[in-house]
Amino acid sequence: MSFLATNVAYADPQAEVLHWWTSGGEARSVAVLQEEFASRGGTWTDMPVAGGGGDAAMTALRARVLSGNAPTAVQLKGPAIQEWYEEGVLADISSVAEAQGWADVLPASIANHMMCEGTWCAAPVNVHRIDWIWANAGILSANGIEMPTTWAEFNAAAEQLQAAGITPLAHGGQAWQDATVFEAVALGIGGPEFFQKAFVELDEEALTSDTMVAIFDQMRIMRGFVDENFSGRDWNLATAMVMNGEAAFQIMGDWAKGEFLAAGLVPGEDFLCMSTPGEGFLYNVDSFAMFDVDGQDNIDGQTLLAELIVGENFQHTFNLNKGSIPARTDIALDDFDSCAHTSAADMAASTESGSLLPSYAHGMALRGAQSGAITDVVTAHFNSDMSSADAVSQLVAAVANSQ
Repeated sequence: MSFLATNVAYADPQAEVLHWWTSGGEARSVAVLQEEFASRGGTWTDMPVAGGGGDAAMTALRARVLSGNAPTAVQLKGPAIQEWYEEGVLADISSVAEAQGWADVLPASIANHMMCEGTWCAAPVNVHRIDWIWANAGILSANGIEMPTTWAEFNAAAEQLQAAGITPLAHGGQAWQDATVFEAVALGIGGPEFFQKAFVELDEEALTSDTMVAIFDQMRIMRGFVDENFSGRDWNLATAMVMNGEAAFQIMGDWAKGEFLAAGLVPGEDFLCMSTPGEGFLYNVDSFAMFDVDGQDNIDGQTLLAELIVGENFQHTFNLNKGSIPARTDIALDDFDSCAHTSAADMAASTESGSLLPSYAHGMALRGAQSGAITDVVTAHFNSDMSSADAVSQLVAAVANSQ
């Protein structure tokens, strides 16, 4: 494989980078890219926007683009990349992609998210798995509980923990976190084919099915396993509850593992990881889209950033810190932990079986209006006494209105 773009000398590359990596593990991860950019003579202007799983960052981005002052690079993903491309504001980074042979080292499904009408417009950083369950190893051991492999086992374990005075599920009451739990439950109860029909194709038969009612039934049960103070809690504070022994489980993407590792905890000893009950693999790919900017220094900064992001060194070092696995399939995982090895093996198996699926909750499967419509119903149900049947009726109506 040729790396024609590697170590090209740039005069004075500049990059203003908008992202929402602000927690401990995330901040450590983005620092890796900043350091590598600086080592190549670049000047990095950091624009972190915390909160809302990226929602606040997107509000800030729209204001910048509307004022004609787009950042150089922006953390974007999934259909949002194509939405911005359709507004005519993204740059073409195909020269870097072709020089580095991205098409040869990225899974086809992930490469497709990075392309806009045949040109490369974004650079993938990683692959996050969404459907993980994390656990405090000491709590489970002390209570004689194994990691659950079915939702019935999860419910039984949670009831046992509650009886012992332990909060079963650490959760932050924010809409995107409710959606994260919901889609993991949906995949587990419905299976990969159902998930594809319901949350990628928005098939009405799937959306109105008894299976969907059963998913909301399980969400109602889950609501009973969280503590009273969950409303508005950030995800990393929920992760800290598991770390500190205040709660047993958390259902969250593997950025949670970045928090465990940043705290010096060891997988298999201090904390446990397993895919949530059921088959399939829900992915979320962090990536940076490059926006049209003026000035050679900014253009050089974009080119250098794209080269570094998909470069072997950054893919390796960043994902060690972030908790994810490299987007590139040719990166050796010798330095990675057991959870990462599980993730990589499961991704390969799911690719083969056709059960590698884009996360709806994390902006990979649907455009913003559709995913937002689903999440509004999910979080309204979770935070009220709404029946499962009413939730399904509202879900169907919300999806119809969003299209």
